[in-house]
Amino acid sequence: MTDRTATAVDTDRLPPVLPAVAAAAVAALPPRLHKRLDAAVERLAGAPVGPVDGGVSVDCGPEASVTLTPAATGAVTDPHQARCSCLLAPRCLHRTAVLLACPVADPATHPDPAATTAMVSPSDGAGAAAARTGRTGTSAGTVGRAGRSAAPTKAQRAAADALWRAAAAVLAAGVPAAGAVPQAELLRAAHSARLAGLPRAESAALRTVRGLRAHRRRQDGHRLAELVDVLHDLLYVAGRLAAGDPDPALVGVLRRAYQPDGTLEVYGVCREPVISATGYAGVVTHLVAADGRQLSFGDVKPGGPDRARDCARAVTEMGAVAVNHAVLARGGLRITGTTVSPDGRLGAGKGVRATPLTAADWSTGPLARLFTRPLAEVVTAQLATDDPEDPARAGTALVGGDLIVVGAAGDQVLARELAPATDEGGERAPVPDGPLIRLVPVDSHPMLAHVANLRRLASRPGLRVRVVGRLDPDRASTLRPLAVGPVPGSAATLRLPADWHGRADLGYDELQGGHLPPRDPAETTGTVRTVGADAVAESPLWRVRRLVELAVSGGRRAVAEAARGDGTGLAGPVRRAGFTTAAALTTALADESARRGRDAFGRLANADPDGYAWAWLAATAHLAAAERELIRSSWTAAPVG
Repeated sequence: MTDRTATAVDTDRLPPVLPAVAAAAVAALPPRLHKRLDAAVERLAGAPVGPVDGGVSVDCGPEASVTLTPAATGAVTDPHQARCSCLLAPRCLHRTAVLLACPVADPATHPDPAATTAMVSPSDGAGAAAARTGRTGTSAGTVGRAGRSAAPTKAQRAAADALWRAAAAVLAAGVPAAGAVPQAELLRAAHSARLAGLPRAESAALRTVRGLRAHRRRQDGHRLAELVDVLHDLLYVAGRLAAGDPDPALVGVLRRAYQPDGTLEVYGVCREPVISATGYAGVVTHLVAADGRQLSFGDVKPGGPDRARDCARAVTEMGAVAVNHAVLARGGLRITGTTVSPDGRLGAGKGVRATPLTAADWSTGPLARLFTRPLAEVVTAQLATDDPEDPARAGTALVGGDLIVVGAAGDQVLARELAPATDEGGERAPVPDGPLIRLVPVDSHPMLAHVANLRRLASRPGLRVRVVGRLDPDRASTLRPLAVGPVPGSAATLRLPADWHGRADLGYDELQGGHLPPRDPAETTGTVRTVGADAVAESPLWRVRRLVELAVSGGRRAVAEAARGDGTGLAGPVRRAGFTTAAALTTALADESARRGRDAFGRLANADPDGYAWAWLAATAHLAAAERELIRSSWTAAPVG
């Protein structure tokens, strides 16, 4: 029986489920029910869900209800934690559909005992040695005794091959046909990749499943380009590993291994609200250490937008210390006994001790280093060091700069970088021939203040503002600002309250009219009509982008139909614009989409998914590299128009 307070089912109210549990449920389901599975999942959108002792219950109609009782971690980690009241349980449609409607759990956050056991005792015995030395984060066979790369093991190549086949099938089918069964194959292959010690491949597979579900459910904020990126990463990693490529970057890191870091002095930069597509929310405070390293301390847990908003002044335990994120973002800490992960996250172990430091603004100490280099130099260096084949890592470092607002275009603030200060003083002018920089919201959720704050800034052309944010690696000369502050020595800049310590967190703090300087009558208010060319959006490469996205959204058949409809016009404009390699790869993809062999009797055989997947991967990889170069050049070229 469900609780009387039950409401329509919402995936945010359902516990996450480990990939292996969901995949096993589909495998146990009789094949005759596979065709009904997608419809059963869709029907759950209107099913009531309510709390029961230790979990939730989903009303699947008069014949059945499914009860989920997650483990202590909050996720369903064992098949016995999902029960159905119908006579066919556990091999029933109700139970399987509910498990597939739940979010996909992160195995690193919700460990699977079976997977942990398997990882420390693989068949070749090498993984057990790694486990005994405490290095289970890097799979055995990845790094040789002298630190040199070694070829993937037989088990790893087999797991990568299974991922490749599952991903290639999804690509050939397209999103409309990539329902519950293909997703379950991806989840099963992701679990095998975890057992084989391939965390990057596993992560890419799970992100692909989440992207497929978001696209099929038409979730707000989901972009087809994001699904293209993660499917590209999955095929790229799986294909190279299956072929025996020894590059250790393809294996990745299993989990964030926190290492002791002695005594640290850290200074707060800003807070960032987090609302993820995987059902997590909270806050991350970005920090800079005395030695210049960028670090972070977060409080991100299962939850929705409400949790992200309420974490504005949340208190999080850091060992024996209670850390207020609002205070830390504008202050600092001297931490002893600290641990730091490879990606710069501070640990919160029991041995951590901390004492507060005097609040520092952005113009002094280590924080000032964020603004010492021109943006073009910083962005160029970041694009050169980020892994172009790993979209999860691109554009993650913070960058800072002093800008002058010139107007707005839609939801974007248009600005130009200010030239360095001179001995003469006075207001700083824009960099001569500098690019037109676009500031776009980090998150447009109405519960957060990003959009309203950017609109406030855009309403005051001529405003000088200091910005901290992240590079948008997919758009020309675009930043996603996290916080703003006044430009030192400028009169036409922000006037923030003293207790804000010279910065406003755009996701939480709301800028008011009194925080802006008096309006300059000489400045023009309104939308900038000529905003300059977007090197990516206005490039002929949009034709290639449209085709690779169509391949994901519509499948192989949609690409073949588009190629027949466009004829020679598909690659011609791209070739005439000088993108000869892109044109050749586009033609190869179109040709491969319609290719079908014949069997010994001359009958048409099923299309080979491997050749098509390699053709799509080649076109997508070249497109990403070409767009990346256009984005790099957009930061160094003067605007056109």
